[in-house]
Amino acid sequence: MKFHDPRHEYDRLREQGLTESDAGWVACRHADVVEIAQDPDRFSSAVSRFLQIPNGLDGEEHARMRRLLDPFFAPERMETLEPLLRSVAADLVAEISRGEVINAVTEFGARFAVRAQSQWLGWPSDLEDELLAWMAANFEASRSGELTQTAQVARRFDEIIRSIVEPRLTGSQARHGDVTDELIDVLRNEPDPEATLVSVLRNWTGGDLGSIALCIGVLVHWLAVHPEHQDSFRRLSDHELDQAIDEILRIDDPFVSNRRRATQDTTVDGVEIRAGERVVLNWTGANRDPAVFGDPEAFNPQRNAGQNVVYGTGPHVCPGRPLATLELRVTIQELLKAVSQIRLAADHSSKRARPPAGGFRSVPVVFD
Repeated sequence: MKFHDPRHEYDRLREQGLTESDAGWVACRHADVVEIAQDPDRFSSAVSRFLQIPNGLDGEEHARMRRLLDPFFAPERMETLEPLLRSVAADLVAEISRGEVINAVTEFGARFAVRAQSQWLGWPSDLEDELLAWMAANFEASRSGELTQTAQVARRFDEIIRSIVEPRLTGSQARHGDVTDELIDVLRNEPDPEATLVSVLRNWTGGDLGSIALCIGVLVHWLAVHPEHQDSFRRLSDHELDQAIDEILRIDDPFVSNRRRATQDTTVDGVEIRAGERVVLNWTGANRDPAVFGDPEAFNPQRNAGQNVVYGTGPHVCPGRPLATLELRVTIQELLKAVSQIRLAADHSSKRARPPAGGFRSVPVVFD
């Protein structure tokens, strides 16, 4: 596909209803996406050849793992974490030179994502450059569509995780009393604890590092394009700002899609889907459905909050939503507290990320 803004292609596909592609059926209508996501009996999440915990599990196995993992994102845990993440954001904002052009995705969003995740998990700060390099390689591999390149990058990330987990799991390294140690204790009695740990940490970090960076790029770009909101955002309560951030991400959703597999012959919106066929849930397209949101570009956080599927819906709704919400809120608050204006850099163009990623790969901005 050759197009400047992938969202416009998803808008076009949505008008056609369920469509076929090399990846399987593609659902872009809000009603179709919600129907499939909320029906795990007809549509399984076990679609990858790799171990994916918990998002690749179904039924009681998925529910059991969510019961083990969801407490890590409980409100009291996020409340304790907030000042630490706020300090990470404030320090990063202070490092950025005022009046100079930076890429809000790679030089701001990616660095915050790595530092925030390391702070949360108790990972050493000297991993920052290695994780940033991995993120860049992962973006390139995803854009290439080459399975060999993608697999190589995935193996590299697993090696990074194992270098942290194995010494703690075997007892050859002293405990730190951090979230990684807690996770090891929770999963130690699983049939294959190391593989389970690596899969969970891959899910928590590998995807979230890139996603948070993309989200920050979208938010900074939107604020630069809508400068009239920069001052009003400074006066919003935490809850109001969370809603505003979710609404910006609805308009320009970086979490493009997830996959499902039909467990039986069934129909969606009159289209016959055979057992075993794959279905792509296009969250970006669903979040821009005029049948639900009217003008998809209109900013209306209160009206649209109940139908927003940025973090999914149904039993596989994103377990890390509380953490992502906190990370994005403190980042925007600390940025707006420290700078007087966010503006797009003159003589520079923002560049869209290519599927399967969403948002931008480059947002040249200046913090005044």
